[in-house]
Amino acid sequence: MESLAHKDVINLLLQLASMLLVARVFAEIAQKFNQPAVVGEILAGIILGPTILGLVGPGVFEFLFQSNPPANLALDGIVQVAVILLLFVAGLEVELHLVWSQGKSALAISLLGLVFPFVLGFIFPYFFPEFFGQGEGNRLLFSLFMGTAMSITALPVVVRILMDMNLFKTKMGMVIVAGAMVNDIIGWLIFSVILSFMGQSANLSLFNTIGITLLFTAFMLTLGKGLLNRVLPWINKKLAWPGGLLSLSMAFCFMAAAFTEWLGIHAIFGAFIFGVALGDSDHLSEKAKEIIHQFINNIFAPLFFVSIGLKIDFAANFDILLILVILAISFAGKIIGSGLGAYRSGYELKDALAVGFGMNARGAMEIILGIIALENNLIDEKLFVALVVMALITSMTSGPLMKWALNKA
Repeated sequence: MESLAHKDVINLLLQLASMLLVARVFAEIAQKFNQPAVVGEILAGIILGPTILGLVGPGVFEFLFQSNPPANLALDGIVQVAVILLLFVAGLEVELHLVWSQGKSALAISLLGLVFPFVLGFIFPYFFPEFFGQGEGNRLLFSLFMGTAMSITALPVVVRILMDMNLFKTKMGMVIVAGAMVNDIIGWLIFSVILSFMGQSANLSLFNTIGITLLFTAFMLTLGKGLLNRVLPWINKKLAWPGGLLSLSMAFCFMAAAFTEWLGIHAIFGAFIFGVALGDSDHLSEKAKEIIHQFINNIFAPLFFVSIGLKIDFAANFDILLILVILAISFAGKIIGSGLGAYRSGYELKDALAVGFGMNARGAMEIILGIIALENNLIDEKLFVALVVMALITSMTSGPLMKWALNKA
C-alpha cells in the first residue's frame, strides 16, 4: 500500500498549520468588526493563495501548496471531509418543530423567498450564458444551478446575526429561522436533482436516483429520526460521554454521506439530512450540540474556507460588472420574495423588509455549491469568484440592513 513519504508528511503538516493559524487570526479580526468568522477565514485563504502570497512570495506559495502533489492530494481529502462535516453542522441547526410552530408564515416567507431569487437567477443566465460564465455542458442545467445558488439562505449565518441583535427568541426571529430552515431543505433537494442531471449518478438511472433521494429524505426525517430518539438515550447512558456520542454521530454522518455519494447526488446532502434528523432529536442536548459545533467549526470549517482562496487567483478573475449583476439579482430576489411573504403574512412594511434583509444572508452554502459546480466545469472561475463575493457581502450587510429597517419610523 502506498503511503506519504517523509517530506510529504512534513509538507502536509505545514499546510494545515499555516491554514489554521492564518484562519484563526483573520477570524478574530472579522469578529472584532462584528462580522461572521467565515469572512475572515475566506480572506485568510485569499492571502495564502495565488492572489496575495503567490504574487508577493511565489517561492513560499510554491513550496507550501504546489510543489508536492501527494501532500496536496491528502489535503484535498481532508478538505472533502471538512465540507461533509460543515453540512452536518448546518443540518444540526434545523429544528423541525420550530418550522411547524411558525406554520403558514414560515412557509410563505420560505417559498416566496425561494421562488423569486430562483426565477431571477434562472432567467438572466439562461438568456445570457456567456456573460454569466457558463462552463461546459447544458444551458438549462447551468441556469438551474444559478437559480438554486441565488435561492439558498445560509442558516448558520442567519442564526448568528439574530443572536447578535437579540432577536433570536422574538416572533420575527423565529419566523426568519423557520423560513431559512425550509429554504435550506428545499434548496438542497433541488440541488440534489441538478447533480443527478450532471451525470454524477454512475450506479442508477436518473429516475431511480431522484426517487431514492426523496425516499431517503422522507425516511430520515420520520422513521430515521424516531430510531435516533430510541438509540440516543442508550448511547448517553452506556457509552463514555461525550466521546461515544461524538464518534457514533460522526460514523453515521459518514455512512449517510457515503450513501448519497453512491447514489450520485453528493456526500454533503447525506450529511445534511442526517444532521437534520439528529439535531431534531429530543435526546441530543444543547451541550452535546455545542461540543460538536466547537469541534467542527474551529478545526474543519476553517480548512475548507481557507482552501477556497488556494484554488483561484481572485484578482485575475475579479469581474466587477459580473459581480454587480450577481449582487443585484441576489438582493432583489431574496429581499422582495421573503419580504412579500412576510407582508402577506401580516407583518408591517418595515418588519417585512427586515425579514427580507434577514433572509438575504448567504454564506457557506452558496460557496459549497459553487465549488461543486466549478469542479464539474459547469461554471468558470470568474463566476465562482462572483458567487464568493456575493456570499461575503450578503452576510456582512444582512445585520446592518435589518437594524436600519427596524429603526425606520
